[in-house]
Amino acid sequence: MIRFEHVTKRYADGTTAVDDLSFEVAEGELVTLVGPSGCGKTTTMMMVNRLVEPTSGRVLVDGRDIAGVDPVALRRKIGYVIQQVGLFPHRTVLDNTATVPALLGWKKAAARARAAELLDLVGLDPAVYGSRYPAQLSGGQRQRVGVARALAADPPVLLMDEPFGAVDPVVRERLQNEFLALQATVRKTVLLVTHDIEEAVRMGDRMAVYGQGRIEQFDTPATVLGSPATPYVADFVGSDRGLKRLAVTPVTEADLDIRKGSPEGDVGGPEEYENGAHVPLGSSLKDALALLLQHDTGRLTVTDAAGRPLGVLTPEGVHRALRRATAEQT
Repeated sequence: MIRFEHVTKRYADGTTAVDDLSFEVAEGELVTLVGPSGCGKTTTMMMVNRLVEPTSGRVLVDGRDIAGVDPVALRRKIGYVIQQVGLFPHRTVLDNTATVPALLGWKKAAARARAAELLDLVGLDPAVYGSRYPAQLSGGQRQRVGVARALAADPPVLLMDEPFGAVDPVVRERLQNEFLALQATVRKTVLLVTHDIEEAVRMGDRMAVYGQGRIEQFDTPATVLGSPATPYVADFVGSDRGLKRLAVTPVTEADLDIRKGSPEGDVGGPEEYENGAHVPLGSSLKDALALLLQHDTGRLTVTDAAGRPLGVLTPEGVHRALRRATAEQT
């Protein structure tokens, strides 16, 4: 869906922001661009909607060289979410969300209906929030409106520049979870810029780790954490990369201590459910370990999609899972 072919951006003062960049993002894939400030990740993203023009090379979207596409028309077909959100303060939440459909010539009723649908999708009841103004919302709510507005015209591509950086850590994690759930439904092609390695690992199907103007490694989070391509990448992802792998390693049935008996007996009884000591199969080891530590029971019930107990996860099971994940990378 998005392809960079030997793209370089060099400014008049001689600064090279990105140097001979080539990579591809598949349709429906969420790719995170991560690196320190000034490494070229935001410049890369802004070349996709021609807010920055490359000095050389080509950027293609859906197989088409965007150099031949009118920039305004291009931007109206690409969703764009920024850290500061950029809502119009004098317009209601509903009208803010309907901005792009209105610019594309949709009838007012259709644009507002689409806006209401998207607000509901991001967890903001349009009957409650649609008539409010941005100043009447929390930071997290404004960020949700920004995502809804970016999706309003159903663009195939979504660009996100530090989208969750302006809110506190608790709200940020909740917004990340909500966006991942939304992405599982809408399956947009997403480039997400961040300086936070944990966010890059948590959000990305694949991640591009930037050095200075170049991508040092482009792979799945598990591979980047398990097999850093260069000393720079190893240093950037941190010496605790083994712990970070907990966030991208799912709990599988092979990791469980399966017990025979009734759901009220060996596999995990009602007491554990009441205490919240249970997770669905496929949850991250990070979430599972956090619950194990929180409840200090030494065992965690793991359930299937219908909520039926499958078995229990113990600290030894967490260790087995990490060893399994490491072996899969070698």
